[in-house]
Amino acid sequence: MTAAPQSPAAARWPAQTPGAIQLYSYPTPNGVKVSLMLEESGLAYDAHLVDFAKGDQKTPEFLAVNPNGKIPAIFDPQGPEGRPVTLFESGAILLYLAEKSGKFLPADKKWQITQWLMFQMAGIGPMFGQFGFFHHYAGKAVEAPLPRERYRAEAARLLQVLDQALEGQNWIAGEYSIADMAIGPWLHGMMHHYKGAEAVGWSDLKNVPAYFDRFMARPAVQRALNIPAVP
Repeated sequence: MTAAPQSPAAARWPAQTPGAIQLYSYPTPNGVKVSLMLEESGLAYDAHLVDFAKGDQKTPEFLAVNPNGKIPAIFDPQGPEGRPVTLFESGAILLYLAEKSGKFLPADKKWQITQWLMFQMAGIGPMFGQFGFFHHYAGKAVEAPLPRERYRAEAARLLQVLDQALEGQNWIAGEYSIADMAIGPWLHGMMHHYKGAEAVGWSDLKNVPAYFDRFMARPAVQRALNIPAVP
């Protein structure tokens, strides 16, 4: 039997499970999205911590799997037609894993789910991240109010869009999907990392709080929030 090919990062992060997907990540919202899909889908994988404190994301080994130097990234030694594939960008990885597993992206709702996945990638992720920077992290030292208010207002607007879309349904496309796996971790980030709920009017939302509670109640979500484990 021919041995499965190795990831370019295998020297730094050796595979533990032959033939399994290799995940290189950190449990930020973008990282949790992929950990969650791997947990929900049941695909075999090894999780490797890309330690920001050590600058792992800037090493040649990691840049070989993501030249952009951002988590998450995966290496699948058993990709399409049995050929290895390396992928970065969390949205692309979610689509790939959905196709590989045949789960959480049903054909009759593919494009509705994809549009909400893109909504998270293009809107919620970047805008929530900028809001968090100015509201809670280093950017709060900036005295000018304009950038903070710009991102606060846009984060609040995006939550209103999400709130309206959830009217009458439990999940963003009617059933649990990769779109919810993309959105939910960013809501968790807003609530727990950015401490921004009050600033963006969380308590005034009709549907998002219950949606978030449903998301957090899933056992796979609770596991994914700590994958890869951070010492």
